[in-house]
Amino acid sequence: PEREGMFHRGPGLNLTSGQYTAPIAGYYAFSSRLHIVHRGKRRKGPGCRGSRLRVLICVQSRCQHNSNLETVSQLESSGDLFTISVTGTLYLQAGQYASVFVDNTAGSPLTVQSGSDFSAVLLGV
Repeated sequence: PEREGMFHRGPGLNLTSGQYTAPIAGYYAFSSRLHIVHRGKRRKGPGCRGSRLRVLICVQSRCQHNSNLETVSQLESSGDLFTISVTGTLYLQAGQYASVFVDNTAGSPLTVQSGSDFSAVLLGV
């Protein structure tokens, strides 16, 4: 743990890369909660329909191969702090890794705030 209040147990989490590597093959429960500030300008009219934020937990960085968890949120206004979460279960082979990705279709700046988290728990083999 980098600071007081953080919890880190087991060899799978690499705090430098942000990846969790499965020590053994099995089903893992993943969860990520990101606190985000949207700093873009508020859009009006039909152009705002595409302003969405996707948060994914992907296996081996393959977010397009159905080996991921995903949640989508509309970006309604700027300057707001909001929280977006994604949870679910994925099967990982020993040595495979999972990590969090943010897809910002609005193209406006986002800042992930401290206090955001990412966790993985082995459920069974």
